[in-house]
Amino acid sequence: MATDKKNAILREGFLVKRGHVVHNWKARWFVLMPDKLLYYKYEGGKRDSCQRGKILLKDCVLTCPFLEYENRPLVFKLQTAHKVDHYLEACSREERDAWAADVTAAVDKLRTADGGKTTNQQEPDKSQLHNIDLSKVLDSMYDVHSGIKMSNHVEQGSTYSNCFSGSAVVDWLVFMQLVLTRVEAVTLASALLEEGFLRTVGMRSVEALRTAGLSEQFMDDSTALYSFSDSLKKRGSVKAETSLSAVELSGAVVKRGYLLKQGHRRKNWKVRLFVLRSEPAFLHYYDPTKDDLSPVGGFSLRGCLVSSLNDNGVPSGESPSQKLLHF
Repeated sequence: MATDKKNAILREGFLVKRGHVVHNWKARWFVLMPDKLLYYKYEGGKRDSCQRGKILLKDCVLTCPFLEYENRPLVFKLQTAHKVDHYLEACSREERDAWAADVTAAVDKLRTADGGKTTNQQEPDKSQLHNIDLSKVLDSMYDVHSGIKMSNHVEQGSTYSNCFSGSAVVDWLVFMQLVLTRVEAVTLASALLEEGFLRTVGMRSVEALRTAGLSEQFMDDSTALYSFSDSLKKRGSVKAETSLSAVELSGAVVKRGYLLKQGHRRKNWKVRLFVLRSEPAFLHYYDPTKDDLSPVGGFSLRGCLVSSLNDNGVPSGESPSQKLLHF
């Protein structure tokens, strides 16, 4: 019975892992077990039977979010008892936080079994937020080297430059250890917004500020956009530009995740990050091994036919233009 519990699968799915020797990023299939994290390689649309590696969870330290990779905001770091760092990237903020919570729970359970304290037993300093100097927080956020990264974002067909999302602000505040939890980060960000240090950009954050209560002014959301106040525009001004190429990326994100996609010419299978959008309905895919933030492909869902695959991997009535995805 104890052996069955030890071999129980707590969570599994694709994550993108940075290599130890060559620091490139590769998609791997991860399996979380009570005392270790295993990872496998996918080839030909199938998972290798032999594991590529394992991470022992006993006395591991997890850092989430981990924001030292500018173009990879969904990374979390796992440091083993022997001070070996593993960098793993999820497909979305929700997936990243879910993986981090499950790994933390497994580490805590191992620590409790050894008579130690869990990470959840740390008592937060309730007076911490009351003693924070908002001007110093703003200076840190605005720092060109270690501050929050500004980039272009698309909302409803308009591209806004030199801004950042609400979830990026929350991630940064937690990563810089200015707060302990995401809830505290939202409270601190709301104070910055109320004092005029930050301002809303785009319809979603503007509407949230107009309709929400005092404690919910700031949104921990990847689609709510913000920027620095107009008096701090030396790092660049926010501009809204509408372009035809941006329209297809302007729809609301319905779902995002890793899928195996078959190539058109070579017919090989590769892991891609897929993002499903509505109004307009598009499905875009990205190469998770690259730092490029632009999609490598995509198509409109208008008039699309979705077929289920047979056991031999060929859908009935397959047409030459059909896209093959492995769920």
